[in-house]
Amino acid sequence: MKKFDLHERLIDFAVEIINITDNVKTSKAGNHLSGQLVRSGTAPSLNYSEAQSAESRNDFIHKMSIVLKELRETYSNLKIIFRAKLYLGKEVEMNSVIKENDELISIFVKSIETSRSKNK
Repeated sequence: MKKFDLHERLIDFAVEIINITDNVKTSKAGNHLSGQLVRSGTAPSLNYSEAQSAESRNDFIHKMSIVLKELRETYSNLKIIFRAKLYLGKEVEMNSVIKENDELISIFVKSIETSRSKNK
């Protein structure tokens, strides 16, 4: 996959996260989790942009690790919102975003592993 395609995929993911947060139940828990979700779910795209301008391989690995951290936080948050029945949209939409989140995590785990192996 080309870097540009991955960046576009992360941007599309961020848009989906924004759409999900607009459909989270208004409650103390819903407001808290949707606030966290919009931050962690849009951060991967922004941090990936920074990784593309890394000053060294170690800097790249560090920035990619931040992307991975944010994706993992987003994944947990989505699962909590789903299981707590705070999402008011269609279940299929939530499942699709959770699946994409999981795939992105796999991509970044592999990318970081590859970069670390080249760094040795």
